[in-house]
Amino acid sequence: MPSHLGVPHTSHAKMIISPPRLNLRRAASYTGVPNEKLPLSATSSSFNFNHLLFSPPPSPGLPQLVTRPRKASNAPRPSRVFRGLGWVITLVIFLYLSRVVVRKNVSLPLVGGWEKTGDFEMVGQYDLPDFPTPIAVTDRRGRSKWTVSIPPTYDFPLTTKEYSDICAKCHEVAAHVRELQGDSHPSQQAQLDYYYQDPYFVDVHEAESHGLLPGMDAQAHQTMAKVPEGHFVGRNETDMVDRPVCTTSMTFVLESPEAGIGPTLMMLWMAYGLAQKENRAFFIDDTRWAYGEYTNLFKAPPVPACNPPPRHEMLPCPHHARHLAVSVATARDTFGHSFDYQYEHPQRNDVTREKPMYNLARAGYEALFHLVDEDRSYVEKRIQELKAKAAVPGESNHDGSIIGVHVRHGDQHPFETQYSATYMPLIRYTEVIQQIIDDAHNASMPDGGDDVVAKQHSQVVLASDNPDVYTSDEFSGSVRAQERIQLASVAHPKPASQDPHVMHKFQEETFGWEGGFFGSMFWNLGRSTHNNADSDGVATVVHSSDATRLRSLIGRSYMLDLAILGRGTDTVICTVSSAGCRLVAVIMGWEKAMGEGNWVNIDGNYLWTGVSI
Repeated sequence: MPSHLGVPHTSHAKMIISPPRLNLRRAASYTGVPNEKLPLSATSSSFNFNHLLFSPPPSPGLPQLVTRPRKASNAPRPSRVFRGLGWVITLVIFLYLSRVVVRKNVSLPLVGGWEKTGDFEMVGQYDLPDFPTPIAVTDRRGRSKWTVSIPPTYDFPLTTKEYSDICAKCHEVAAHVRELQGDSHPSQQAQLDYYYQDPYFVDVHEAESHGLLPGMDAQAHQTMAKVPEGHFVGRNETDMVDRPVCTTSMTFVLESPEAGIGPTLMMLWMAYGLAQKENRAFFIDDTRWAYGEYTNLFKAPPVPACNPPPRHEMLPCPHHARHLAVSVATARDTFGHSFDYQYEHPQRNDVTREKPMYNLARAGYEALFHLVDEDRSYVEKRIQELKAKAAVPGESNHDGSIIGVHVRHGDQHPFETQYSATYMPLIRYTEVIQQIIDDAHNASMPDGGDDVVAKQHSQVVLASDNPDVYTSDEFSGSVRAQERIQLASVAHPKPASQDPHVMHKFQEETFGWEGGFFGSMFWNLGRSTHNNADSDGVATVVHSSDATRLRSLIGRSYMLDLAILGRGTDTVICTVSSAGCRLVAVIMGWEKAMGEGNWVNIDGNYLWTGVSI
C-alpha cells in the first residue's frame, strides 16, 4: 500500500511563489541557440560549442568573484628613475655608434684641453698631431672652432702633397664644425664669394694668443734653429733684424709637380698681382725649385719692408688666412671657381671677360720679369737685329712686319678636338703668316699698290720646344728667336760592330729633345740610364749640380724665347693651349695683344685665360 505524504494542515496554505524577475525559460534561451541544435545526447556527434562561447549572464543569486591578490615578488627591481636613465644611456650610445659608422671615412682630429686660460682651453702639445693637418678645437663653453696645426719644428716649405692634402681636409673639417654648431651649409652665393670668411675658423696667431694652440716654447725655439726655414728670394737676414713681422703676407712656393715652367710662371705673376690687390706682403720661396735658384733666371724681386711670419703660420687655406702659402699644388683653392667668379666679367662674352685676371698677371710681369743682366743684354741686342732686318731703306717706305711664331709640341696637345691627340699642323701657321703679311702690305702704297719690298723684308721669328720644327720645310725661311741657348736634337750614331761574346764598357745613350719638351725627360735629367731598373716608377727629382744646371739652362732658354717674342715682334701666332702662348700675350700688353688683335690664337675659338686648372 503506498505511503501517504504527510501534509500538515494549517490555517494558511504554504506555497512557494517565484519572484517576478526570475526567468523560468529553458537554459537554451540564454544561449540563443535553437533547441534543435542542442545535443540530443552526451554522445551525439552533431554538437557545436556556441553555447560555451555565449554564456548566460551570472545568476543574480550568486556572489561576485573576488580578485585573487598578487603574490609579492622576492626579486628586487630598480626604481623608475634608474630604468629611465638606463634607456637614455643606451639611446645615446646607439646614436654615437651610428654617427661613427656614418662618418667613418672622415678623419677629423678633435683636440681636447688640459689647462684653462681665459675663455678657451689650452691645448697640450701631446694632444696635437705631429704632422700638418686641420684640427677642430673647443672652447670652455663647448663651442667648436677649427684651425690648421703645423708643428713649429716642421720643415718649411711643406711638400706639394702635404699642401694639397691640407686644402682637401680644410673643406671637410669646416663642414664638420658647421654641423657640430648646428649651422647649415653656406648659401651658393657665399660659396662663390672669393672673400667669404668662415666664422668658425681661427687663425694660428689668434689661436695661440687665446690658448687654442700651445705656440712655441723655449725648446721649440732651440729646435727651430736647426730646422730648414726655406729660402726667401732677395731677403738679407742682416738687414731684416730690426724690421717687424708682416701683418699679412703671401708666400709663393715655386716647387711644383709639373715639369713645365710656364704654368708656374703664370701663377707666380697672378699671385703677385693678387697680393698687391689684397695689400699682402709678397715673398718667393725657391727651396726645392727644379730649375734651381730663382736668381739664376731673374733678378731678385722687390723685398717688403717687413719680415715673414713664423713658418707654421703660413697656411695654404682658407684664403682669408692672415699668412697665405700659394703654390701650383694649391691652385684649385687660390685660383679656382670662386676666383673666376670674383675676377671675371660674366656678362661679357668677348676677351674683355678676362681682363681683370689679365691685369693681375700684367702686374706680376712688370714687377718680376727682369732677366739677369747677361740675358737682358742679349734680348735687347737681338731685338735690334730683328728690327734691322725688317727695316726698308728710305724714309717713305714701310718696314717689313716681324711675325713671331710659338710652336709647342712635346706633352702639350691643342684644345681643338681634331688635333687633341696630335699637334697643330705647321701648314696652319704658315697660312696665317701669309694672311697677316697680305693684310698689312697689300694696297698699302700711296697709289694703292702692294708694298712688295715690305713683304720681302718681313721676318718670321720662330720659337719652339721641338728642334725639328726649325729644320722643317714650312719654316725654312724663318729665323730663331734666340740663338744663345738652344735645345738641340742629337743624331743617334750607328752602333759599331762589336764582338757579342766579349763584355764591353757601358755607354750612355745619346740624349736630345726630339719631339719637344716632355716632363719625363725633364725629371730624368742627370739620372744614369743603366740604373733605370732600380726606379720604382715614381718621379723623383735629381738634385745634383749638373742636373740643376741643365734645368736652369732650359728655363733660361724658355725665358729668352718669351722675351723676344713678346717684346720684339709685331704679331705673335700661337696656340692658347700652351702656357707660353698665354704668357706672350701678357708680355705684349693688353692694347697691343687684345686691342689691336696682334695676338693670334689658331687653336680653336678659345679666348685668353690665366691659370689653366
